Amino acid sequence: MKQAILFHTSEKGFLVCDACKMKCIIKEGGTGVCGVRKNVNNRLFLLVYGQASAVHIDPIEKKPLYHFLPGTDVFSLGTVGCNFGCSFCQNWSLSQVTRDLSKKLKKENRIQDLGLEVRNLGYDLSPQKIVDICMEENVPSIAYTYNEPAIFFEYLYDTSRLAHQKGIKNVFVSNGYESEETLELMEPYLHGINIDLKSFSDKFYTKICKARLKPVLDTIERIHQMGIWLELTTLIIPGKNDSDAELRDIAAFIANIDENIPWHISAFHPDYKMKNIQPTSLEVLLRACDIGKSKGLRHIYIGNAYSPENSATWCPNCQKKLIGRNGYRIQCTTDFKGGQCQNCQTKIAGVWN
Repeated sequence: MKQAILFHTSEKGFLVCDACKMKCIIKEGGTGVCGVRKNVNNRLFLLVYGQASAVHIDPIEKKPLYHFLPGTDVFSLGTVGCNFGCSFCQNWSLSQVTRDLSKKLKKENRIQDLGLEVRNLGYDLSPQKIVDICMEENVPSIAYTYNEPAIFFEYLYDTSRLAHQKGIKNVFVSNGYESEETLELMEPYLHGINIDLKSFSDKFYTKICKARLKPVLDTIERIHQMGIWLELTTLIIPGKNDSDAELRDIAAFIANIDENIPWHISAFHPDYKMKNIQPTSLEVLLRACDIGKSKGLRHIYIGNAYSPENSATWCPNCQKKLIGRNGYRIQCTTDFKGGQCQNCQTKIAGVWN
């Protein structure tokens, strides 16, 4: 447990967490909705500082980031807790465990034990140790992922600064609820981000994710303005966010910001509280691709389904195949070098070196 740096006391004397756009008002002894930021004597503490709950060395394509150091490894780090409550979460055993634990401890009148219980859900892994592993294994980047990075901000902030000193890049896999304070502090150290644009319906966000749409759209626009490499992912859930109208709205929003932003269209598989919904068909994913192309998006990718043509990177000018992908295995063709199509000299947006 470590004192947080992102909080303030309001004019009315309430402690307010500033890590994400929830801006939780946290009473003495309580936590924000994420369950890992606790008020102790009117100071905010991060319960999961130095406590990793999920760690892997992955292909960067798994995040998914297709235009960011392709073919390299990334050190993936996550804790428990989340500021969203998505009914379809595929990492629910990590992200939602603190909500369930808080309810259990309140029922048992043991809420004061939350900090100890949460720390038992992870294991010690210091920022310095993370960077040391990356140096030893020659891993060029760190991804803060599996749950929303903003909620364990102080942990990732210390890690990212140490990584930056060693030339290691930092990326987020995020729901897009970072506060302005978080983005401002991370600006010198954050090199890439994949944000889930889960829907273009505020009703969807409110009912299914326990959040709101506009803060996510604001973050996407802010990230692009900051010059941080940005890719977006939409999980297509049958009957929930797969209408032509909604897909057109999403694609148009992305294109209005930048037609070069990669859009990852992922297939839904039943999980957590949505086990009664069928998986997304390839037909729906291909229709979403066509809609994205009709709005001018240059890089659209299908995920969680087999579609080699729609997982490759193509030159948007001459249509040459530049990067082929088979699962997480990639092959850069001779037509692609240094972030540029060698056939027509078109520069491809991304972080290539």
